Amino acid sequence: MVKKEQMIRLFIALSLCLTAIVTAQTQEEKDYLAILLEGKKIGHAEHTRSIEGAKVTTSERLTMTLGRGGQAVKIESTEIHYETLDGKPLGFEMRLNMSGIEQTHIGQIADGKVTITTEAMGQQQQVVMDWPAGALLSQGMRLQQEQHGLAEGHTYEVEIFRPDMRRAIKASVQVGAKTNVDLFGRVVELTEVKVTMHVPGQPITVTSYVDNETKALKSLVPMMGMTLEMIQCDKAFALRDDDVVDFLDRLSIKSPAELTDIGQKASIQYELTPTCEGPLTIPSTSNQTVRKENGRIVVAVQPAAPASDTTLPYNGDDAEALAAMKPTEYLQSDDEKVQELAAAAIGSTTETLKAARQIESFVNGYITTKDLSIGYASAAEVAQSRQGDCSEHAVLAAAMCRAVGIPARVVCGVVYVDSFIGQKSVFGGHMWTEVYVAGQWLGLDATRAPDGFGPGHISLAVGDGNPSDFFSLVNTLGCFKIDKITANAKTEKAEN
Repeated sequence: MVKKEQMIRLFIALSLCLTAIVTAQTQEEKDYLAILLEGKKIGHAEHTRSIEGAKVTTSERLTMTLGRGGQAVKIESTEIHYETLDGKPLGFEMRLNMSGIEQTHIGQIADGKVTITTEAMGQQQQVVMDWPAGALLSQGMRLQQEQHGLAEGHTYEVEIFRPDMRRAIKASVQVGAKTNVDLFGRVVELTEVKVTMHVPGQPITVTSYVDNETKALKSLVPMMGMTLEMIQCDKAFALRDDDVVDFLDRLSIKSPAELTDIGQKASIQYELTPTCEGPLTIPSTSNQTVRKENGRIVVAVQPAAPASDTTLPYNGDDAEALAAMKPTEYLQSDDEKVQELAAAAIGSTTETLKAARQIESFVNGYITTKDLSIGYASAAEVAQSRQGDCSEHAVLAAAMCRAVGIPARVVCGVVYVDSFIGQKSVFGGHMWTEVYVAGQWLGLDATRAPDGFGPGHISLAVGDGNPSDFFSLVNTLGCFKIDKITANAKTEKAEN
């Protein structure tokens, strides 16, 4: 039911952000850092920088082990930046291997354009886009750090390009005071530097401690109620065996009450209490309303129901709906196999909601191997493999809907389950789909079809299926508890 590859990708993306923020080096050498989660070593990073003529190559290699329901998942990621000595971006490579599946992003930058070739599970995509003005890679960031220095109170902004997100992220840098920092028993006076990454959803602040050459010796970021750290160390410590931290149970939320017959509930109200520092932001959608009350956040989930159906394809002018009809990196609605499946699912149906429900049920039956062995796959990959869990159901259903002219998007949040990993009555991380019908976004959950979506689903983020769309989960999932639940049963009139 609950799938966490998307959460693992957030761990990787944020780890790479940690390495990208303050990576200045004064010598051509290799540095090692230990990666810790909640104080336990889960991996290491290797930083290398070399100069050949007028070309600078910076490489960041991450190796991590994460526990998932009693299983150890090894993840390897390598990111390489190619630049000129004066910081002009030339290209990049990013390779991710997770659950035995490798994905690559290779970018070539020239004449103000970047050509990005992505390949996974034998599927290759290529996109050409404008290179964001002023966007930096590692050498460019290093030069900015040298230029601005480490005067306490100094602030500045930069644009950091993230290959996995295909976009530049604005980063606000604030230089703090010098402080003594413990590096595995070695106490060093370093300067605190806070970098706020303005990613979609909610900003994420990374705190780094840098030496006089602006090299980060320790960095940390709060993540889903936990703390991820990277600390400089020697090679022997970096390469020693990792601890296995199982984070599935940490991200499950205990329900204050057992919920029965959720399908017979018209709505459910949840009273949430934040458990992390910083604001807790829960989105309001067509299916849920959010308000603050006496220090708590009250989320009322009532699945939307249109008064009438509409005809395919969507021909309205809502900007959000129109954007949700286009093919994306993970929702390849223009893929031949995806289009073939979509046509088979809806047959001769011309009504939007009816077609969407047919796709929901079709995907449930089409994915025959329902397990956690697949890394977070795109719709085109799922169409070929017929394998995966909730994230694969969500992206395939959304892409198939888009293929037949139904605006669709992917939602990440939590859903109530009777039991999970030895726990009873909990809310676990989950993904599903929403479609736009008659002015409202309606929920579909292909893992529970037919009519899989209900008031037991709490939305935390929406997007196009790209893992980077769900960065806001860093400050929401694992950052609240549910204190009270009030369920309202359907009336006979409502059922009709």
